[in-house]
Amino acid sequence: MNHDFIERNTWLLIVLIVLVVAVGGLVEIVPLYFQRQTTEPVAGIKPYPPLRLMGRDIYIREGCYNCHSQMIRPLRAEVLRYGHYSVAGESVYDHPFQWGSKRTGPDLARVGGRYSDEWLRIHFNNPRDVVPESNMPRYPWLERTQLDDSDIQTRMRVLRSLGVPYTDEEIAKAPEAVRGHTEVEAMIAYLQGLGIELRNVRD
Repeated sequence: MNHDFIERNTWLLIVLIVLVVAVGGLVEIVPLYFQRQTTEPVAGIKPYPPLRLMGRDIYIREGCYNCHSQMIRPLRAEVLRYGHYSVAGESVYDHPFQWGSKRTGPDLARVGGRYSDEWLRIHFNNPRDVVPESNMPRYPWLERTQLDDSDIQTRMRVLRSLGVPYTDEEIAKAPEAVRGHTEVEAMIAYLQGLGIELRNVRD
């Protein structure tokens, strides 16, 4: 079996390419499962409380990740603009994680605490009221829509099966924690907690 034979046999070439890519991928990915810095949370990181968890699910539902990343790259310009670069331990409880690379809007990895709750509320209702050049769409229904607490316990149980350390007590109290809140309050709670653990860290 020489090079010429492999290149003329399309199916054999495809099989060998897939095999090489699979082995190469495994060699790069599998060791990460055994490194503490990629599998253990950084200091201060805790599982999302119910309101923030609902906010995160709304963030995903509304497609916010299509325009906003949550990953600061370890480059000088990125760190100067956004703060400490993103580390894997920040996202150990995220399923799926929201790193991404799209930057139609600014990176949100360290947005927590940068703006007041009222600023964020106005921004969701009409972004141009606070950022005139924004091309973000309006989300006025978030303020009008009450959270549905009927499936929050199921969501938390599923996450627990994936390794998020929710306790039975936390799951039992979850409906009460989200009841009476609106979707915009959940989104604000989610965003206000992003990146605050590494906000003031500098290398």
